[in-house]
Amino acid sequence: MTASTDTAPAVTTISRLGTLVLLAGPFLAGLDFFIVNVALPTIQKSLGASGGTLELVVAGYGTAYAVLLVLGGRLGDERGRRLMYGIGIAAFTLTSLAAGLAPSVPILLAARVLQGASSALMTPQTLATFQSVLRGPARGRAIATYAAAGGLSSVVGQLLGGVLVSTVSWRAIFLVNVPVGILALVLLRRSVPVSRSTTRVGVDVRGTVLLGLSIAGLLVPLSEGSTLGWPWWTWASLAVCVVCAALFVRWSAHAPRLGVTPLLPLALVSRARSMRRGLPVLILFFIVFGAFMFVFAIAVQDGLGLSPLAAGLAIAPVCVAYFITPFRVPGLLQRFGRRVLTVGLAVEGVGLLALVVIVRVGWHALGGAGSGASRGSTLVAAIFAVVALIIVGIGQSLGVGSLFRLVLSEVPVESAGVGGECS
Repeated sequence: MTASTDTAPAVTTISRLGTLVLLAGPFLAGLDFFIVNVALPTIQKSLGASGGTLELVVAGYGTAYAVLLVLGGRLGDERGRRLMYGIGIAAFTLTSLAAGLAPSVPILLAARVLQGASSALMTPQTLATFQSVLRGPARGRAIATYAAAGGLSSVVGQLLGGVLVSTVSWRAIFLVNVPVGILALVLLRRSVPVSRSTTRVGVDVRGTVLLGLSIAGLLVPLSEGSTLGWPWWTWASLAVCVVCAALFVRWSAHAPRLGVTPLLPLALVSRARSMRRGLPVLILFFIVFGAFMFVFAIAVQDGLGLSPLAAGLAIAPVCVAYFITPFRVPGLLQRFGRRVLTVGLAVEGVGLLALVVIVRVGWHALGGAGSGASRGSTLVAAIFAVVALIIVGIGQSLGVGSLFRLVLSEVPVESAGVGGECS
């Protein structure tokens, strides 16, 4: 496959097989972020890693992904989305193999950073292809499946991670990506249509560097600061983040006057009301849920003493609730509009709040801190916790499914890659 073959799409539909192949990217990217949570204590024992290093195993992936995601969307628009998706998933497969075979912590960290970079290249191509190729109800259904795949990967990741760590090895959580990635590559050319932007705008090198420094300057100290006692360099890094973020916004506004298309066109956000209103909600939404999944995995293992398998099973109520909900979202949006998003966020908030109260009041009943609770009180606390987790899953599904559709509703087709990676 070459860049020259990825011309404008000649079809307005994608087969079910093509949809599955495209969904493999965001599913694997989300899976690999969350599946590590359950394995962290086991990795620590196996490789002798410190607590700060464990955080870097997670943060290295997330930082590389966040830094390069905008560039990945732009390259898909510029060079062809199918081509960039193929390169991304091939690189992700190889770096997953490297992580699974890593003999030491430094090699594991390097593989995780490269995994994050690969994810940033392949993930935006899925939504951009749906946005540019499909029309009408077909686009809505595809975006719903994208939201389902991304969200489901977060809960399945911890469940699958628990199973693999308990029955095979922590290395299996990375190696499981390899056959899926190979299969997606084999099927890609015959099932996924080509698409690209009709406008060639080039790569904004200055904007990419400034955005990368901004995100890295924020995420690295937030990941390491509390563990290391907030040394001077963490505060300097946060200052660099603020300065680079301001320079990035200034450059993005000024670049069009110089004939340069900025990495993140501010005009796209300002003109598309759906993005202007939806992006802050989307960012906050995933920050909250990502933090919840990380803390949950650590708390049930280190706090309640559950095995990796039991920790994975503990999150199953969220997984089940999420799985049965998202495909009702398109119909609900047609009937109730933006109120679906409001209800979804409210439901998830109620579930999270209820879970906090249950953990706070019933920690000993759940088995924490040398509990001597009776079997009856443990059962009651567990039932309440399961109900709260189900509520979280339903709210998450309603929120994610409606957020993606609403945020992208006013994005023009020629900016599908940029719009897709923003959301």
